[in-house]
Amino acid sequence: MADGVTTASWAVQRARSTGAALMWVVVRWRLLPWWLRITVVYTLSRVLTTVLLTGFARIQTANSFTVQHPSYLSFASIWDGAWYRVIAASGYPSTLPVDAAGHVTENAWAFMPAYPFTIRAIMTVTGGSFELVAVGVSLLAGWGAALVFRRLMGRFLDPARATFATVLFCFAPVSVMFQVAYAEAMGLLLLLVALLLLVQRRYWAMLPVVLLLGITRPTGLAFALLMSLFVLVGVCRPAWLRMPERLTLRTAVPPAVVAVVSGMVGLAWPAIAWAATGVPRAYTDTELAWRSSYIGWGELVPFTPWVQGFGWWFHQPAGTILLIVVLVGFVAVVFQPAARRIGLELRLWGLAYLVYLLAVFFPQSSTWRILLPIAPLLGVVALPRSRVYRVAMVVLAVVLQWTWLYYCWWVDGYDWTPP
Repeated sequence: MADGVTTASWAVQRARSTGAALMWVVVRWRLLPWWLRITVVYTLSRVLTTVLLTGFARIQTANSFTVQHPSYLSFASIWDGAWYRVIAASGYPSTLPVDAAGHVTENAWAFMPAYPFTIRAIMTVTGGSFELVAVGVSLLAGWGAALVFRRLMGRFLDPARATFATVLFCFAPVSVMFQVAYAEAMGLLLLLVALLLLVQRRYWAMLPVVLLLGITRPTGLAFALLMSLFVLVGVCRPAWLRMPERLTLRTAVPPAVVAVVSGMVGLAWPAIAWAATGVPRAYTDTELAWRSSYIGWGELVPFTPWVQGFGWWFHQPAGTILLIVVLVGFVAVVFQPAARRIGLELRLWGLAYLVYLLAVFFPQSSTWRILLPIAPLLGVVALPRSRVYRVAMVVLAVVLQWTWLYYCWWVDGYDWTPP
């Protein structure tokens, strides 16, 4: 009996000490500066993703990108990383490659120059390898994006929700982009900075950011649409959108200038490709080469790619019906009453980016990566306070991250699902 009482007392004391230790950790965690908490979360998320990537690298067979069982850096530099390597080493071709029928085939003009030229500059200064520098730039840009994302969420949400939204941001299914040789992390950092400056109404400070963003990822036209919608809503100020201030002719000029500049940057790269190759449609024809294996060769007709894509994936009329359901669902989420918590600017950005994708993008296996710029909408996902919900969302994100790596990144024989 005495032994039982002693054991029970020991268990109670152990539970109390464990609870006290956990409470100490929680208190100390809350006392940390917000940027340090986000840095810890980002580091943990990247460690997890590194484990997942390394696991897939160990079973990777030899392919056109790597040898069998490649190193982490080599495995993290496949797919589009191979194109960025070419650009960093030799720039862009002056003559477009064509097939026997005269169609432009895949080439470097599909990729913006800011990321590979940044890598090239750092390689020249440091002597580092392409893989090390490319992954390092993405890793640092992803860290910066996480910090700016938390600042942006903090403009609309309470600290706990803003931090949880950032946790989802760091562990998202396509957060692998923060540590591979892709331009997504750099582009997302610039986008989030531009959105934060918009929320702060620092329009003139946005100009250099928008210029750099437009030559990092093809989002110039989408951001121009955002700024145009912002000006339109600010001038008209419909009550149902609850814009806090009305734009006058004088105050509408700065955001209108940003819209014009962003639009010009969005059109600049196709113009540069034309000037360098002598082919007026060099950029668009290059982009069309990536969808030719799905629907064959054709012209770029705005707002038809998603109908074609859903028709290819799901056949008709099921494809069109599903597309309508997806679009209606997206708009419903963006404009639901709860979504007002994240501000009009972020909701307008989600709408503007969706319109841009509907106009020019063909939905394929890279769609999940292409959707990364709508990450600010994670603020809506982060609204519920339930701990069970939050744990479930993080677990789901990790499971989907593994799923995305399995189906899109890992090269399994003849792979037709590039990320």
